[in-house]
Amino acid sequence: MLKTSVGKLRLAGYFEGISLLVLLFIAMPMKYWLGIPEAVRIVGSIHGALFITYCVIIAYVTLKTRWKLIWPILSVIVAFIPFGNFILDRKLHDLEKLYR
Repeated sequence: MLKTSVGKLRLAGYFEGISLLVLLFIAMPMKYWLGIPEAVRIVGSIHGALFITYCVIIAYVTLKTRWKLIWPILSVIVAFIPFGNFILDRKLHDLEKLYR
């Protein structure tokens, strides 16, 4: 997976997607139901760093592979949708074969 630039993006998408799910489905309930605001502060910071890294990798892949504009736009949009990165990953898997 790490042999191609698209593979690196797929891996970053996994980590970013998992961090969003942990933030939404674990840290947020801990904050609001259990009164533990530190959970959101910690997980939110990690998620933010992973999101920025993900965006940098999107820019790198876009420049390296000369992607059409739709792919980087979709890649950023799905980062805001729970499970979005995992759905996009299926398409990126097919694209990765083209750039080997």
